[in-house]
Amino acid sequence: MASHSNGISPAGQGLIVSFGEMLIDFVPTVSGVSLAEAPGFLKAPGGAPANVAIAVTRLGGKSAFVGKLGDDEFGHMLAGILKQNGVNGDGINFDQGARTALAFVTLRADGEREFMFYRNPSADMLLRPEELNLELIRSGKIFHYGSISLIVEPCRSAHLKAMEVARDAGALLSYDPNLRLPLWPSAEEAREQIMSIWDKADVIKVSDNELEFLTGSDKIDDESAMSLWHPNLKLLLVTLGEKGCRYYTKNFHGEVNAFHVNTVDTTGAGDAFVGALLCHLVDDHSILEDEGRLRKVLNFANACGAITTTKKGAIPALPAESDVLSLINGAN
Repeated sequence: MASHSNGISPAGQGLIVSFGEMLIDFVPTVSGVSLAEAPGFLKAPGGAPANVAIAVTRLGGKSAFVGKLGDDEFGHMLAGILKQNGVNGDGINFDQGARTALAFVTLRADGEREFMFYRNPSADMLLRPEELNLELIRSGKIFHYGSISLIVEPCRSAHLKAMEVARDAGALLSYDPNLRLPLWPSAEEAREQIMSIWDKADVIKVSDNELEFLTGSDKIDDESAMSLWHPNLKLLLVTLGEKGCRYYTKNFHGEVNAFHVNTVDTTGAGDAFVGALLCHLVDDHSILEDEGRLRKVLNFANACGAITTTKKGAIPALPAESDVLSLINGAN
């Protein structure tokens, strides 16, 4: 594989299958106001698993999306966005009776987000196990998912089946819980269900907030991170926003610093980070055992996350490889 000047191979060509929700975020035209005060909204396609799928193709990798959309204008628009971005859509189903999910998202003055969801139920929640494209799932080298698809049936059963099929086919399982508390019946239920599939994943990425939530500790340190370790895990990542990320494997752990950029909107930064990581792992799992190479990949992933925060919305902000290399080379 050709290596670039920063010592990183280009994105691998194995297929990364991303499972879960895709929806439309409605973002206020004005930043720093509450949803009630927003004078108007712009529609921005989103949903973490779909963002990851597009992050992968932007970087030159191969991805597919598996999920369910409403058989409505918004659902077909979202399927079209996946297609335009080179994501394989053979795993997309359309539901005639339910709408595509919507989320109203506002950026408060402190840059953090506030959510209001319209899902009662939305199409993504209604994906049934028998609707899964098993052939597509089996062809993936990595199977990536979140936790929103665990909240209700029948989507929960579809999620569990897809995970099992991917694992039996030898895929690396990648989990980003992507906690959205307003969607869960209670915090206890969220914690319990997120942890119910914890020990199945090979790679897990949590944010600092999710680490605090899952461990019940207000410390972001090695001890609290390692309390989430399980014997099947190959890599645990804790993203720390503008402080970069920490990584933990069976044999080593450490920290990789962030890039400093002018942050406008943090939406999609974690998804860009995950997409970049998976792109580089897909053809070469041995990176997980080589600290030097893993650090280079995480530096690249941090750069992807940073660039994504410099524009509004997730998908429009996801970087191409050339953007990432110029940020890395400019910082050296």
